[in-house]
Amino acid sequence: MQLVGIVVFASVMATLGFQVLVQTIEKLIANETPIKMNSEQLVWLHSIMLFATVVKLALWLYCRTFRNKIVRAYAEEHYFDVITNIVGLVVAVLGDKYYWRVDPVGAAILAIYTILNRSGTVRENAVSLVGQSASPEMLQKLTYLVIRHDPQIKRVDTVRAYTLGFLYFVESLQIRIEELSEVERAFVHLDFKCDHKPEHSILSKLPNDRA
Repeated sequence: MQLVGIVVFASVMATLGFQVLVQTIEKLIANETPIKMNSEQLVWLHSIMLFATVVKLALWLYCRTFRNKIVRAYAEEHYFDVITNIVGLVVAVLGDKYYWRVDPVGAAILAIYTILNRSGTVRENAVSLVGQSASPEMLQKLTYLVIRHDPQIKRVDTVRAYTLGFLYFVESLQIRIEELSEVERAFVHLDFKCDHKPEHSILSKLPNDRA
């Protein structure tokens, strides 16, 4: 459910980024000079944006101290907010003080950055939800643990691992493998020979009575 929440949130942010991009393009096409902010509005703008940036920066530094992938994802989110807040504040001030087009152009750049960043987040996490195979490095680590588990183990037929959110489902030894922080649950499969075809072959067509 955590990954589902990340996918939904990233999708919403990408959609909002697209809406901001459309609005900035419309503003540039209209070519209407906006009213400049007064001193009080500038103070509020600087205060709110700087306060939010400092808070996000502190949260980013704090979350970076954890090894948990979920907390690391929060750290990336806070880092993204720090960048967008700083750039947004700079272009807003420059646009108000010098040339008004700086503000919408900066907003368009941030919108494109948001769309690309959130689209990548959706793609990365959506793949983890569909049971993607673990990386070769992870499979090598699991295979090494299996072959070194007991002297009676002569060969390792197959080690499979599938994504389950941030963690993995593994078909292999149980207690030893489940001690790994990346593994959610391990399944044991004991075979009497190693020179056979892979199990669970997928039928290429339906049986005749189901065609």
